[in-house]
Amino acid sequence: MNKLLECIPNASEGCNPKKIEEMAHAINKVNGVKLLHTDSGQAANRTVFTFAGKPEAVIEAAFELYRKAGELIDMSQHSGTHPRQGAVDVCPLVPLKGVTMEEVVDLTYRLGERIGGELGIPGYYYEYSAKDPQRKNLAALRKGEYESLPEKFNVFPPDFGKTDEVIWKKSGVTVLGARKLLIAYNVNLNTREIAIARKIAARVRESGKLITQADGSKIRIRGKLQAVKGLGWYIEDFQKAQVSYNLTDVAQAGMLDVFLATQTEAERLGFEVTGSELIGLAPLSEFLKVGQYFYPAEIKEPVLIKAAVKGLGLAELGVFDPHQKIIEYTLE
Repeated sequence: MNKLLECIPNASEGCNPKKIEEMAHAINKVNGVKLLHTDSGQAANRTVFTFAGKPEAVIEAAFELYRKAGELIDMSQHSGTHPRQGAVDVCPLVPLKGVTMEEVVDLTYRLGERIGGELGIPGYYYEYSAKDPQRKNLAALRKGEYESLPEKFNVFPPDFGKTDEVIWKKSGVTVLGARKLLIAYNVNLNTREIAIARKIAARVRESGKLITQADGSKIRIRGKLQAVKGLGWYIEDFQKAQVSYNLTDVAQAGMLDVFLATQTEAERLGFEVTGSELIGLAPLSEFLKVGQYFYPAEIKEPVLIKAAVKGLGLAELGVFDPHQKIIEYTLE
């Protein structure tokens, strides 16, 4: 069986087409990988690259991206709506075919050692690659973002790389790890109010929110859906507030679950969901599940996909081409 590994690095540059093109070229020049998708956002000032191929080639392409991003991006000058702390902010590796999670973990360690050893860029291992349970969660590692450096190094010493000021001031710190397939999925609201999006996020995401009781103690009220992370923000490009989600285990909560839960919570607050946005790629199974929800008796794949795109309002913010957004199609 041919082994297939996916890499979805997030680079902290979404405004300069030339720099984005140079980073894409750094990936594409490696034989044995295919760049499946590039998704840039100007307000977030961030680009998500999705590529896949033979494990060794994917690791080489990821390293070349780190090298190029380190040359092009100066984190001391960076700003954007998305949380960030590094030129390559986070670099997940996902087993797609014929490769185990344990093998992917070993590959992340090899990549991290090379990034730290040859480029000096400091970084942390997260998710399945985390060597300490406190480092498993991306949000915990990214808390305080770039502005928390170098004080963060005292609390969380990097797993690899150097804390040399000349290096981290420009490249920041990265997070690298093996994980399951994740879907980055945003739901659009008919309001510009960030507070509304944040309220909805707190009611839907697994972590919920902290409540301060009368005696000053705090308790956490869990949200509706497990394996879902979320936050609320305002996107100037679209003049809309969005609830931005990471779906970390689609077996527990997929795009349809998140869309419907957000819709319910928005209506409780007197607002509406107008559509949604898929960042990067998602598996065909997700689209078929959504399509069958809207058209239960339908079995034809093209019809189900069309129903999913319409039902979730995936074309609200721009043209939505399933052949560019569904993993299986891009690999054909």
